Amino acid sequence: ALAVVCFHYAIEWCRIYLLGSGYTLTPMRLLLAPTLAGLVIAVLVIHVFPGSRGSGVNQTKAALYIYDGYIPFRTAVGKFINSALAIGAGFSLGPEDPALQIGACLASALGRKLRLSRERMRLIAPVGAAAGLAAAFNAPISAVLFTIEEVIGGWTAGTLGSVVLAAVSSVVVMRWFLGSEPFFRIPPVQLQNPSELIAYSVLGVIGGLASVAFSLGIGELRPRLRALPRWTQYFQPAIAGLVIGLIGMLGAPQVMGAGYGYMDEAMHGRFTWQMLAILAGLKIVATLLSFISGTPGGMFAPTLFIGAFLGAAVGGAEHVLLPQLAASPGTYALVGMGVLFAGFLRCPMTSVFMVLEVSGNYSIIVPVIVAN
Repeated sequence: ALAVVCFHYAIEWCRIYLLGSGYTLTPMRLLLAPTLAGLVIAVLVIHVFPGSRGSGVNQTKAALYIYDGYIPFRTAVGKFINSALAIGAGFSLGPEDPALQIGACLASALGRKLRLSRERMRLIAPVGAAAGLAAAFNAPISAVLFTIEEVIGGWTAGTLGSVVLAAVSSVVVMRWFLGSEPFFRIPPVQLQNPSELIAYSVLGVIGGLASVAFSLGIGELRPRLRALPRWTQYFQPAIAGLVIGLIGMLGAPQVMGAGYGYMDEAMHGRFTWQMLAILAGLKIVATLLSFISGTPGGMFAPTLFIGAFLGAAVGGAEHVLLPQLAASPGTYALVGMGVLFAGFLRCPMTSVFMVLEVSGNYSIIVPVIVAN
């Protein structure tokens, strides 16, 4: 939790120093900040912290299943520095996955210090991962379920108890420093008409197709860029940063960074449904560029952003076509977040509890399950 709190402040400081503290960003900063940060990140990743590539989830799973829970401490340092710099400079990435890997690294280092057995070393890394994710996401239940569903792939009573204890204590410490306010101001959520479930089913289909396009884009493009000559890897993050900066400069700065503030605006109807759809598409492009270039950072926040904007866009379009549907844009945005989270990260149960934990409203469960 303390590492994640420092990570949170590092991202904010990078954002203020690189992009400025004002709400309106200057064009020169929008172009130069991600481009120059990309050059620095490439040098650090290639020469100093090669283990910091990627989001952090797959690397943690590899450490668990291939290396018996061993993660070099240098990886945590590199993930902290590179991810804070990338997110702060405007790359379309999130802090949650890196926080998960940082937590797993610290747990692995602790296990080595305590000279734990091989079997216990494999178990302690996911416990640290749950603690890191819970602190970054301010959602202990979702962190526990994601760790069991996606990282470990199974559970025992002892593992479950350890993961729960780590996640809860981590969130308590994090909230002591950063406060207990949720990421979003959730609008009223209620299911007024059973026919709305049809609309949520449509959202689920559209979100599923978006998840497929997103996943295929990463699966096709990332290996191709890695197969290019080694010298090109010095410039791939910078080129990605330049294009993302251009997108921001041409009128869509919302796609830069994690974007939690803009998700909140989407939930409260601050954009037209056409603009919501455009921003969802641009976010997919910006996230693909960020990730396939090898820039360290997470996929949680971009996935939630795409889902929220896509959900609110579908909700707005359905209101135009079917005005009798009474659900608010915020409800569609919440369900859309769950849909993309389930479709792209392939953890439908975590998705349901994540939306429940964020909204605090049990009436959202049925729409999310139907859409998932």
